[in-house]
Amino acid sequence: MLARMIPFFALAMSAILLVSIPWAMVSAQTAAKKPISVLDFTMKDIDGKNVPLAKFQGKVLLIVNTASQCGYTPQYKGLQEIYQKYKDQGFEILAFPANEFGAQEPGTDDQIKQFCSSNYKVSFPLFSKIVVKGKAIHPLYEFLTGEATNPKHAGPIPWNFAKFLVNRKGEVVSRFQPGVKPESPELSSAIEKALAEK
Repeated sequence: MLARMIPFFALAMSAILLVSIPWAMVSAQTAAKKPISVLDFTMKDIDGKNVPLAKFQGKVLLIVNTASQCGYTPQYKGLQEIYQKYKDQGFEILAFPANEFGAQEPGTDDQIKQFCSSNYKVSFPLFSKIVVKGKAIHPLYEFLTGEATNPKHAGPIPWNFAKFLVNRKGEVVSRFQPGVKPESPELSSAIEKALAEK
């Protein structure tokens, strides 16, 4: 009886090992891929195409959650102005439409793109609408607002047009409240300081 059970036991142990090893490998791979910079994320642009943010390596970024029906919506004009002013020095604005605050971004990606183009002649990168607060928060914004990942500038997004300034290494160096206008001296000086760092 014991002789018959030994091969069965060996077979069962092999099956357990085969099942457990891949899971261990997956866990290790997941841990290895944990984002340490905003440049580690891949996002969908307003046209639905995947954009690795690593393509912006070496540039200074301003990441903004936007909306089309907000009291701050005219900030699109200021954003476009500072984009024109600094883009040739290695500056990019990444706009992420979101509908969490007052349901002020109800449109589709196509409608948002049309709105930004028609009303503000936006030429900086627009991305597909995402969730920037709450249970369904996108991993990028979880990273930007998390205590563990961004301790100096953590905290939930309070409203549309919150701004994160990212240096050429992909590190968040400043955060600005929604009411801070893009053309304000405090934001302009922070952008210029980040651009000066090679």
